[in-house]
Amino acid sequence: MQVTGQAWLVLTMTGSAFRLGVISTVQWTPVLLLSLYAGVVADRFPKRRILIVTQSGMCLLALTVAWLTLSGRVEYWHLLVAAALVGTLQAFDFPTRQAFTVEMVGRDDLLNAIALNSSIFNLARVVGPAAAGLVIETFGIGWAFLLNGVSYFGVLYVLAVMRVPDRIRAREDKAIAEIRAGLGYIGRTRVVLGLMVLIALVSVFALNFNVLVPLLVRNVLGGEAREYGFMMSAMGVGALTGSLSLATFGAKGRETRLALAGVLVLGLSQLGLAVITGWTLSAAALFVCGAAMVTFATSSNTAIQLTVPDELRGRVMSVHSLVFIGVTPLGAFITGSLAEYLGSSVTFGVAGAIAILTGLGIRASGLLRATTAADRTEASPRPAGRAGATDGRGS
Repeated sequence: MQVTGQAWLVLTMTGSAFRLGVISTVQWTPVLLLSLYAGVVADRFPKRRILIVTQSGMCLLALTVAWLTLSGRVEYWHLLVAAALVGTLQAFDFPTRQAFTVEMVGRDDLLNAIALNSSIFNLARVVGPAAAGLVIETFGIGWAFLLNGVSYFGVLYVLAVMRVPDRIRAREDKAIAEIRAGLGYIGRTRVVLGLMVLIALVSVFALNFNVLVPLLVRNVLGGEAREYGFMMSAMGVGALTGSLSLATFGAKGRETRLALAGVLVLGLSQLGLAVITGWTLSAAALFVCGAAMVTFATSSNTAIQLTVPDELRGRVMSVHSLVFIGVTPLGAFITGSLAEYLGSSVTFGVAGAIAILTGLGIRASGLLRATTAADRTEASPRPAGRAGATDGRGS
């Protein structure tokens, strides 16, 4: 609701697609710049308390934007500042929240927990924009922001009453040395390195296809806003179906295989969208895209978390946030630029081909082979300040 309301408010105030893009860039840039340091913070301090701080901050910002909007005082620069502050909080929130999952549920139920979390997220993607549209039309944009701000009280209550032991790790060295230790671990652990490379390439070139959907609807299929909503819902339903399937059936011990399968199916469905010109097949292909995207994201996340030791979890997941979320502005820029010159259909084909070639290349490299006991011993963390820097293999 917040994202939908913010986009509609910017367009209503300015009528500028460029300024809307600037808002998105401002919000995601802190994730790109601060993720590595955020991982150090997540490893040094109790994760539940960090989340209380980040969620409280986002609650305050949502209520502030709601007040500015409802009182008629809101200006574009207010939204820019709010977006930058939200992005800064999210830079710390993302890796901490992901690392906190295993502390809540343990390793045995990790895949189910991540898949259920993905189910909730994708259900919100289906319901949220529709709910925001009804609220905006009936009561006004400010009420969408207000409802979002109020919803944080439920989140904060749950975090406050949780009985999860606070895991505090003593400060070992300067932040840069601890970042180097986390990067050194990734460099020495082939399955984690392979997954990080796979996630980075797929995130930049193949996961920004939502940028292409409005172009597909208008320029290829000849539709308007209603048809665009239908197509986005088809993708959202596919994502929800994929996450629920993973949560229900699981695939313990096969996470890396599922991640590769998700990449390959995502690439094939995008190749299909490059040549499809009918509504039904396009909706079906977007459904498959959504399911494959969630399968890839959930399985790769789980595989990394099952491999990484607890004392490095925050730093490793901060790199995951960087390569999965932090590259969003770059990926959106590349996708939009290609679509501007080549059209949506050709760009879908390029994205699909890159996804398939990336998946096959990572598989052929052998990086995703099951980690052996020797590998785990070799990759085990060393005290910060000595790991990576003095190891001949580096990061």
